[in-house]
Amino acid sequence: MAYLLSRIGRAAFRHRRLVALIWLVIFAGFGVGAATMSGSTSGAFTMPGTESQRAIDLLSDRLPAANGASGRIVFAAPEGETLSGASRAAVQDAVAQIAAVPGVQEAGDPFADGLVSPDGRIALAQVGFEDTGEELDDATRVAVHRAADTAEDAGVQVELGGDAVVDSDESGLTEFIGLPVAALVLLLTFGSLIAAGLPLLTAIVGVATGLAGITAATAVFDLSDEAPTIALMLGLAVGIDYAVFIVSRHRSQLASGMPLEDSAARAIATAGTAVVFAGATVVIALAALSVVGIPFITGMGLAAAATVVIAVAVALTLVPAMLGFAGTRIAGRRRSGPSAQQIDEASSDAGRRTLGARWARLVTRHRVVAALVTTVLLGACALPVFGLRLGLPDDSTASPSATNRQAYDLLAEGFGPGFNGPLTLVVAGGAGDDVADSAAAVASGIDDVDGVANVGRPVLNPAGDTAVISLTPESGPSTDATKQLVHDVRDRAEVLEHDVDAQVLVTGQTAVNIDVSERLADALIPFLAVIVGLAFVLLVIAFRSILVPLTAVAGFLLSIGAALGALVGIFQNGFAADLFGLEPAPIMSLLPIIAIGILFGLAMDYQVFLVSRMREEHVHGAGPIRSVTEGFRHGARVVTAAALIMGAVFAGFMLESGLIKSVGFALAFGILVDAFVVRMTLIPAVMAVLGERAWWLPRWLDRLLPRVDLEGAALDEPTPAVVGAGDAGDAEPVPQH
Repeated sequence: MAYLLSRIGRAAFRHRRLVALIWLVIFAGFGVGAATMSGSTSGAFTMPGTESQRAIDLLSDRLPAANGASGRIVFAAPEGETLSGASRAAVQDAVAQIAAVPGVQEAGDPFADGLVSPDGRIALAQVGFEDTGEELDDATRVAVHRAADTAEDAGVQVELGGDAVVDSDESGLTEFIGLPVAALVLLLTFGSLIAAGLPLLTAIVGVATGLAGITAATAVFDLSDEAPTIALMLGLAVGIDYAVFIVSRHRSQLASGMPLEDSAARAIATAGTAVVFAGATVVIALAALSVVGIPFITGMGLAAAATVVIAVAVALTLVPAMLGFAGTRIAGRRRSGPSAQQIDEASSDAGRRTLGARWARLVTRHRVVAALVTTVLLGACALPVFGLRLGLPDDSTASPSATNRQAYDLLAEGFGPGFNGPLTLVVAGGAGDDVADSAAAVASGIDDVDGVANVGRPVLNPAGDTAVISLTPESGPSTDATKQLVHDVRDRAEVLEHDVDAQVLVTGQTAVNIDVSERLADALIPFLAVIVGLAFVLLVIAFRSILVPLTAVAGFLLSIGAALGALVGIFQNGFAADLFGLEPAPIMSLLPIIAIGILFGLAMDYQVFLVSRMREEHVHGAGPIRSVTEGFRHGARVVTAAALIMGAVFAGFMLESGLIKSVGFALAFGILVDAFVVRMTLIPAVMAVLGERAWWLPRWLDRLLPRVDLEGAALDEPTPAVVGAGDAGDAEPVPQH
């Protein structure tokens, strides 16, 4: 592979104008497709195979209005007062105005519907919209909000929940914080504007091309609203990482006196091979999201994986082309002054005095202590993960100052906690059946289940073959008691189905959240097994070792355990909650799966970047300890820069409110722990402990595995092709500055 990539790098360097033009054409083509034939992304959340989803699909056919958007308008009198007289008239007038808003199907009068709290202070108006939540226009929400606010003139508190909530404008800070931070870190890393700007430029080209392709793909595939965001985040991350790795190798070779074209070709052959394997592990982690069996997660993973593939292609072709345009300016001041040999010696001496070199010597000298201390610390951080509770966001997890959270708290105060998470029972017969009696029997049979606060009157569809029953739990929607209630009601429903000769299904937002959480929890182990297994095979091929891939995987399990453990301790158990400005709540169900996919890919990036150089030193004759320290010295700066960039980008999400804060914390904490504790402390220590055994591979397996030449050893053997490649008679002159 190294020889092939060397030829690709040399060709891209020589024909840099053609390569740049090709990428411009590719981007233009995707851009035209995105502008002319793209569809729209969707926030719809479907869970095929679950009972709650089967009920939703059935209602879509037989009672579409039941799946329409619904909102809650909560009115509250001041403490010690009731909604009577002028305040009651103001509430009823506001409800009448809401009912007149275009797009509103109905708005219930709380006084007529009996939805007033026993103390008369809190009232609920339920609003039904003509469109579904995905199709509902923001203008309709705004009009409903304004109509409801008219009651405030009478001193009534007005809060909105459900689909009536108007989405607030995002600050956008998290979307723009990445590039400035990356530019600053790269400038400090390379000390050169050109060297710092080149990775940013090529990463932007790759991300822009990927996003344009994703947008064009929406004409054929259904993608979620989150797919472009995840693709942008990961595409930018790996695009910068891969370019930095290649540019760093190129600058190091220039400092040793290697000619520009030869250096670019060798950088692609060596660092580029590592990029290919690093990219492959990221793609595996993202594509493996399909094992979860949730369509929108599968689409999100595949879209992000496609962007990573483009980032690898950009690194192998556009980066060497840009190195050709940059010429010697990419080296900054490194090639000015003394001879190349003197520069090499000075660079080597300076390298041995760097912080990275001193850290590597310290870790390898005290390798057993370093390995034990890091393992114990990470294990301790991971302990809270055994108490992990998963859930999907609801109004209870919103900011305490948000209107939907205020509405949630008022309803819990006035009607009980279960009022915020009603369950929906669907009783369905065959075509032409009358299920009125069956529905009444189901309502009566469910009423005595432990944990049920109230069972509503069945509502039939016009055909009479389907009925909907509302069930109010005694406990809140995100509690373990309500989760158990859903299972108990479903167990009772199975018995009742035989008695009433009709299908009985349990759905509703609370049931959907429970089904999603359980599906995701069940998918964690298979998902981990798939990505770890495939990545292990890939790393065995890359490093031609059994123990090195094992240490890489074990290190990641410690990293993700520590990240999820810290997440549970702070966001679920409430440790230092005031410092982060949050209230304890279950961990979002999607977060562990997404965090594992993203962190695994980036962790393997850092593993490949560091250990590939260690293997290169080992193959070229360095002893066990020296190969670790020298490989670490060459790779530490790149990994440090990459980790700081991604840590800052992810930490930017913590500036947002609500559950986005937990996403940012998990990813930032996981990246920094994996890079600095696992890859730059634990792995060098373990490699030093293993010594030569780290590179052990059974002979029979050595014969079976393909040789990819990660370290570029084949480039040191003169061949006609390589010698011929040095004849640059047809090459463009390289600018010398």
